[in-house]
Amino acid sequence: MLRRIVSVVFFVLVGSTRALHAQSLEPRAYAHTPIGLNFAIVGYGYTDGDVVLDAAVPVEGGNVSSNGLVLAYAKSFGLWGKSGKFDATLPYGWASGTATYRGEPVQRDVDGFGDPSLRFTWNFIGAPALTLSEFRTHHPGWLVGASLRVELPLGQYDADKAMNLGTNRWSFKPEVGASQALGPWILEGSFGVTYFTDNDDFFGGHARKQSPLYAAQAHLIYSFNPGLWAALDATYYAGGRTSVDGALNNDLQQNWRWGGTLSKSVDPRNSVKLYFSSGATARTGTNFQTVGIGWQHLWGAGV
Repeated sequence: MLRRIVSVVFFVLVGSTRALHAQSLEPRAYAHTPIGLNFAIVGYGYTDGDVVLDAAVPVEGGNVSSNGLVLAYAKSFGLWGKSGKFDATLPYGWASGTATYRGEPVQRDVDGFGDPSLRFTWNFIGAPALTLSEFRTHHPGWLVGASLRVELPLGQYDADKAMNLGTNRWSFKPEVGASQALGPWILEGSFGVTYFTDNDDFFGGHARKQSPLYAAQAHLIYSFNPGLWAALDATYYAGGRTSVDGALNNDLQQNWRWGGTLSKSVDPRNSVKLYFSSGATARTGTNFQTVGIGWQHLWGAGV
């Protein structure tokens, strides 16, 4: 049972550059979890490809590679008789990019902290607040939940540079998700919208606005045994058009991505996750590839 708990609650790691934040694939984000548990996560990810840093910046042929570390903490709890979870994530990254600016080749190397994020998740249907002993006899079925993620503008940011690890603005992402367990299979889907505040110190003191970015995810998950599961993941996101000083940019996003996830429990308190994702179709050039690995440690609630 502990192996199943450790494996199930392993959520996705955040990318090290801001271009990846809205496009991450996250199977089992609304997994039912016993209350009173604590999770510590350490991960590494590598991204390479045609990542648009910002269409508002007049650069062409941009290509970015990044290495990112992430530290995260999560805690499960009960709220109004249902299960909930709080998590906090802090990314650190090294990124290198090349592009053409006004006909001249340019290069940028940067490292530092990305924007930290906080998220609250509440499963309000099909996920009663259970202790660890009660959870042992619970059989998963239909589940519906909601979450709110807030990203804080505290990461590295240089107003006169095109590529940064921070965004110099807040973002808020409310999301709803649902899953259905069918024997060893789980069908899961979610829909969310990311809202952005304005960046009033963009690329030399300009005012940058961005419209909401809509994203849907679907996951097909299979549990080989209580401590091993794999998922096939897909996401579609659209919107997010930007403007600078009131002038609209031609950067409307309409992109598909797909990927895979494999999670394995090492022992009752530790698990390892491998993941990858790649662009399927991309309207705005975000056709990049990501691979990563993470480790999770569990404690609390009498484990």
